[in-house]
Amino acid sequence: MISRLFGYASQRVPSLLDRVSLMMKPQVVFVLGGPGAGKGTQCSKIAEGYNYTHLSAGDLLRDERAREGSEFGQLIDSYIKEGKIVPVQITINLLRKAMEETMQKDQKKFRFLIDGFPRNEDNLQGWNTDMDGKADVKFVLFFDCSNEVCIKRCLERGKSSGRTDDNRESLEKRIKTYLQSTRPVVEQYEKHGKVRTVDASRPVDEVFADVKAILDKEG
Repeated sequence: MISRLFGYASQRVPSLLDRVSLMMKPQVVFVLGGPGAGKGTQCSKIAEGYNYTHLSAGDLLRDERAREGSEFGQLIDSYIKEGKIVPVQITINLLRKAMEETMQKDQKKFRFLIDGFPRNEDNLQGWNTDMDGKADVKFVLFFDCSNEVCIKRCLERGKSSGRTDDNRESLEKRIKTYLQSTRPVVEQYEKHGKVRTVDASRPVDEVFADVKAILDKEG
């Protein structure tokens, strides 16, 4: 199943991103942090004040899971419930499609916040292979937050979010996956000086003040 999707993605070349890249490559900021670190909230505020389009890898996967007739809905569902990372070919295909659709509507919208990706080494290698020369990663915006605060926020969110993974059992699995798989990705980018870290344990407006300072400096 996964190999079929990967083959499908490869057959789409040259895609819109290939063609547009001759003029302006998509400019990408990866947004990483533990579950409940406030990535989605901050991305929404960035999108309101800056010329960025917010793409949540998790939301794209949940939408695909819920889409009637999706070939990968059940597979995605099982991975999310177990707190595991969905196969990279599925996630990249959804991200690429979302960027293509955004730029097709307005070529001036070439800046993207990709929230919750890459979540492990496999994600990173998949991106580097599939998107090499098609998009430029400017930096990683890392929301650093303690596990305790993250869990508390998610449990509170779960009272109204309707998300099947906002429960303690799933959260503990997600935190474990994050620590084992995502933090090493952040550390890799840190070695190249491409991580901008924000203390995400504070109130939303205080966190966003630091985010604004970073974005104003980066341009």
